[in-house]
Amino acid sequence: MTRRHGYALLAALAAVVVLISAAIYVGVSGGDSAKDELRAGPHTPQGSADPASAGRWVGTWSTSPAAAEPRTEQGFAGRSIRNVVHTSVGGTSARITLSNLFGHQPLTLTHVSLAVASAPSNPAAAGGTVRRLTFGGNHSVVIPPGRQIVSDPVRLRIPHDADLLVTTFSPTPSGPVTYHPHARQTSFVAQGDHVEDPLGDAYTEQSPYWRYLAAVDVMTREAEGAVVVLGDSLTDGVTSTLGANSRWTDVLADRLREESGAPRYSVLNQGISGNRILSDGLGRPAGNPSGLSRFDRDALSRTGVKAVVIALGVNDILRNPHQTDPDRIVAGLRELTRQAHARGLRVIGATLMPFGGHRGYTPHLEDVRKQVNAQIRAGRVFDSVADFDRALRDPYAPDRLRGVYDSGDHLHPSDAGYRKMADSFNLAQLKASAPAEL
Repeated sequence: MTRRHGYALLAALAAVVVLISAAIYVGVSGGDSAKDELRAGPHTPQGSADPASAGRWVGTWSTSPAAAEPRTEQGFAGRSIRNVVHTSVGGTSARITLSNLFGHQPLTLTHVSLAVASAPSNPAAAGGTVRRLTFGGNHSVVIPPGRQIVSDPVRLRIPHDADLLVTTFSPTPSGPVTYHPHARQTSFVAQGDHVEDPLGDAYTEQSPYWRYLAAVDVMTREAEGAVVVLGDSLTDGVTSTLGANSRWTDVLADRLREESGAPRYSVLNQGISGNRILSDGLGRPAGNPSGLSRFDRDALSRTGVKAVVIALGVNDILRNPHQTDPDRIVAGLRELTRQAHARGLRVIGATLMPFGGHRGYTPHLEDVRKQVNAQIRAGRVFDSVADFDRALRDPYAPDRLRGVYDSGDHLHPSDAGYRKMADSFNLAQLKASAPAEL
């Protein structure tokens, strides 16, 4: 064998070793979370204490990839995206999940960081908190289309009820961008690689979206698990005050953290505006995937999930083509409950809130809503019921939201309405044991 051939063989063998050691498991997208995730590294930081003494991994924030961002066929080449997200519980280490679910080509990220924000809704990092993230020990990562990847853990003290900065940089065109359009939070974009820049000066472009980021997990002793909320715009909080974290799930997180005797759960908001139980949106993969098609990925597979709240159904009735068979809507809700029960999870379901006065209202659609609610209240759909309809409706006109709880469009709540939703939620239902008889 020549020396040249010997070197080539050694190089080939080294490449095989790197490939085998880099990925712990790889799959393909399609409803089973194990099929769309690349697990990039160990679950605990090197040199960390035993996980049992350090705490447990729990999701502190997450969102659902909703669609491909329009006009981003070239991606964000040469720009830094600084996502601002809000924690529900704190911890001592953290890891993130990045998604290329709606991408059509591999997404190359050469630089990713995590930091605690210096102030709410601010692109500057608190002193000494910027951490460069790795993926299987590498600073750069390539995420295939339709996949997501979890970073290696990094040591960083994460406060509860605080803003985090998750920043990515891609040097090459790679689109379209997987995003969540109704963040109700201002994020930022900078020209060039400013991923590890603690200052916010370069981040001159503001963004109402979350891009690529799907979840942040923490190693924590503050929480024993997470409650995941699968919902639509009423959970997404589209009419809540921008940057104020006044969605009903934010208020629920405060209650779970502060009230005596409450289950110590984080809250993960998996709302997508316009979402339906039964019907996907357009595109391939489908934008705004139905509750049934995304339930495993967006809810059941979140880190540390102990209970699920389902708040879906209004858009099945209101959006074209209207679903006017209440039994089909209820059957979809029962199927979600069945899937959660198969994972040993408890399910709390919400009644459908009124939309009288909304431009899509008709007496026939109102009758469908009432029939769905009647079946939910009968106790044969979910393990327990969060009766948001009763909590927010006008007692003198029960097909409408009470004025103080109405944002003005007669469908979405005001900040006061979102707070009422959270305040009316019975926290004890999260840990009760008797399952529904479906």
